[in-house]
Amino acid sequence: MEKKTFYITTPIYYPSDKLHIGHSYCTVATDAMARYKRLKGYDVMFLTGTDEHGQKIENKAAEAGVTPQQFVDNIVEGEKGVKDLWKLMNISYDRFIRTTDDYHVAAIQRIFKKMYEKGDIYKTTYKGKYCTPCESFWTESQLKDGCCPDCGRPVVEAEEEAYKFRLSKYADRVRDLLENTDFLLPRSRVNEMIHNFIEPGLEDLCVSRTSFKWGVPVDFDDKHVVYVWIDALFNYTTALGFMNDKYPESDYNKFWPADVHFVGKEIVRFHSIIWPAMLMSMEMPLPKHVYGHGWLLLDGGKMSKSKGNVVDPYLLAERYSADALRYFLLRDFPFGSDGNFSNELLINRINTDLANDIGNLLSRSTAMADKYFGGKLPAEQAEGAEDADFLALVSGLRARYEEQMEKYAFQSALAEVFAVIARANKYIDETAPWVLAKNEETKPRLARVLYNLAETLRLCTVLLTPFMPTACEKIFEQLGVAENGRTWESAETFGVLSQDAELHKGENLFPRIDAAKELAELDAIQEAKKAAATPAEEAKPELPKVEITDREPEITFDDFCKVELRVCKIIACENIKESKKLLKLTVYDGEKERTIMSGIAKWYKPEDLTGKNVGVVMNLAPRAMMGGKYTSEGMIFAADTEDGAAAIAFYPDSALGKRIH
Repeated sequence: MEKKTFYITTPIYYPSDKLHIGHSYCTVATDAMARYKRLKGYDVMFLTGTDEHGQKIENKAAEAGVTPQQFVDNIVEGEKGVKDLWKLMNISYDRFIRTTDDYHVAAIQRIFKKMYEKGDIYKTTYKGKYCTPCESFWTESQLKDGCCPDCGRPVVEAEEEAYKFRLSKYADRVRDLLENTDFLLPRSRVNEMIHNFIEPGLEDLCVSRTSFKWGVPVDFDDKHVVYVWIDALFNYTTALGFMNDKYPESDYNKFWPADVHFVGKEIVRFHSIIWPAMLMSMEMPLPKHVYGHGWLLLDGGKMSKSKGNVVDPYLLAERYSADALRYFLLRDFPFGSDGNFSNELLINRINTDLANDIGNLLSRSTAMADKYFGGKLPAEQAEGAEDADFLALVSGLRARYEEQMEKYAFQSALAEVFAVIARANKYIDETAPWVLAKNEETKPRLARVLYNLAETLRLCTVLLTPFMPTACEKIFEQLGVAENGRTWESAETFGVLSQDAELHKGENLFPRIDAAKELAELDAIQEAKKAAATPAEEAKPELPKVEITDREPEITFDDFCKVELRVCKIIACENIKESKKLLKLTVYDGEKERTIMSGIAKWYKPEDLTGKNVGVVMNLAPRAMMGGKYTSEGMIFAADTEDGAAAIAFYPDSALGKRIH
């Protein structure tokens, strides 16, 4: 009989910096779901990866002095990069896609061209509000206090030639999909999408850019690169071989449509509105579900790489084990809601559930089996009055667990398991095995009590395997569980553990943590990291004496205010054959482009300046140069140096058009 298939994905993460605990949260949840479905016998495809193009990456790479490809390679493949983190967290993905992969690039070009030939992509000029960190365009009505509604940063006016996707064409179909199906989960997300985006009117979507080059080239118009969402969203299909020859087309036919995309709530808009509209354009099946999970908050605010308020999953996983961290992430926070992360919560959960409850139950059960029977329980066993109530709770566990898992309610599924574990610890107190061990006549009863405890542990461990795979293997070993006792089917039946299974106390899988001491150490580590990131204060150097001979006469404040100074981006730069001294710069101020002739060609090559943000004198009267062949419409900031000149570059994320005071 052919296996049922299950295709699940994480979002592809943006490698502008190392990933944090919030990324681990989504990926661990996806991994737990994939492992659960494999446990049930499904043929699972689990996809994750990285979204590697865009202006922010281009800027970050320039800031680091490397190429964009080198920059993303280091974040993804380098030490403690994305792949290292997923290995540490025991993520069992089947495929890892990078949007810089050749096969993906080729497929995106084909997809873009097909939508263009259909008439769903057309060429125009785009003018609107643009957030560089989020790489998102917004309408005036979508802004929040004049800023990007996603990250809260200022937006700039952007105007450039662009291709647009006819998103408006599919508005009615997308609305029907959201309102009348269970496509978007949890359902609480639907009203937000309808009220915030559908009802105000879906505008056609910018899907190409000309102001940066780090992206998939539009192969029939090389001024343009494909803008982020076509490139990113179609990864879910290109990773299955759609429109490429990297993987057999049978993978696409077998696994598409996806059963569920797990995404953070900040990108639900793209996955529940733009993504289905693009698939409708391509006449492709839609995913069965998009699930928008909540955020892990730190001190009440969303964790963000750019804000620097992140938690390092490496530190926590290496300190407490990946299994403990995985368990905590999915036990404490309802998957569809936000949750406040703290080290104190993590340590308390480890101590309460893992050390006290399951760790204590395993340790006591195996230790008593060792002590009273040499690890091998006798065949002669006797039931007791305490068994019926206890075993009724245990026997119904798999069904209760399955009901919650199918709803992606990981915290509730785990709560069901740990309710049984807590009941098993109570069962020890009720039966008092240490009393039963004192008389030979009650040894059969003792044997049954220990068997019931071991079998309960076995059954719970089967269901915990998707969450704590490494620890569960070790529990199985301590209980002497054969392969047939580790299956989904075996979790439905009480009594699978062999009567002659050998139980032996092993290592303490979850040692209890001294909370006060540990929290102090974590605080010290955090302070040390902050100190390392802040340059040590150096002795103030003796300042050199310089004779300045070219001072200008004083001006008034009003005189100075007449000079309009603003941040602009150099979007093009070239040498001119008529002069060895001059460079021709094209700068963009957020509203329009202008030409500036600058006498810095002796010290800068065009490629040194392209993409840099610089200060510009905006209201300098235009000046004809080179016999009137060129007109200079401003002046960039530059400082005299011993060797010539140094153009002053501002931080890449400086908002274009902002006044310099």
